[in-house]
Amino acid sequence: MAAYSQCEFGIGVSSGTDALLVALMALDIKPGDEIITTPYSFFATAGSIARLGARPIFVDIEPATFNLAPEGVEAAITERTRAIMPVHLYGQMAEMTEIMEIARRRNLYVIEDAAQAIGAEYRGRRAGSIGDLGCFSFYPTKNLGGFGDGGMVTTNNAELQERVRRLRNHGYTARYYNKEVGGNFRLDAIQAAVLRVKLKRLDEWSEARHRNAERYRALFARAGLLALRTGETTAAAGSSEESGVRLPFEAEERRHIYNQFVIRSARRDQLQEFLGARRIGTEIYYPVPLHLQECFTGLGHVEGDYPESERAAKQTLALPIYPELTAAQQTIVVEAIRDFYGREL
Repeated sequence: MAAYSQCEFGIGVSSGTDALLVALMALDIKPGDEIITTPYSFFATAGSIARLGARPIFVDIEPATFNLAPEGVEAAITERTRAIMPVHLYGQMAEMTEIMEIARRRNLYVIEDAAQAIGAEYRGRRAGSIGDLGCFSFYPTKNLGGFGDGGMVTTNNAELQERVRRLRNHGYTARYYNKEVGGNFRLDAIQAAVLRVKLKRLDEWSEARHRNAERYRALFARAGLLALRTGETTAAAGSSEESGVRLPFEAEERRHIYNQFVIRSARRDQLQEFLGARRIGTEIYYPVPLHLQECFTGLGHVEGDYPESERAAKQTLALPIYPELTAAQQTIVVEAIRDFYGREL
């Protein structure tokens, strides 16, 4: 797994959440420290920070990619900032060049939350290989999933890998000799065995997801269902957010692995209900951004603080994208969305 992710070290752990937690522990994150991250992600991103008594400092997302917007990072740094935790959301990597430049200039660590991005690339480099530590999930819904929970931490730093290995096993240096207080974060051997077999087909599955994404693009364009993006003046057949959808944006010099295929619709909730009635499965990821979660009330955020994340939470809908999805099934999905918007192929 380390070699696949272009890293010198890969340490199996019990889940993607525990990967984030043990990575933070390996960097000696303490109560009162601040970690810059995104408010539009799975709860574990900010939850792992809070579990150590540290404070998640949110920076809004880029509307096109849903990833952390680098231009907001510098202004969020204080004397208490210890690390930046970008999330490679939905299978596409964040803008790592700018993030790493800021981190090195300000002497900060970078932890890549790559739970949805195994095998994703940014300018030829794999997810988990650019920051100080990379964190992955092998939850069954991921592109590479086990039969239960599992995760991995990657790094090219020998000292950090040694500490992660120690911390995942109660801080042992040898059995019953505890150098420090760690946890039980070991990867189950059965999950490891399953993952070793499935890894051989990971690239095949990721390429199938990408082909499905390209087929969706063609089908949506032919159906005239493409809404305008900000700043655009023309679009095929449809031209407003109310009368069409916005498809995932694939940035240049990226390998998008499409852990999810997430569209935007100004009428998202009605569209999901309509598709559900047609027995088409969809999913709303992160309907409440992290800064508005009840458990983070103490951070003092209010609605409107991170408008792009809040807009994404209200508009995004994930369509089926799994490798075995057929062209006929995708046609059914797009035809149903066409019917919702009242268009003709």
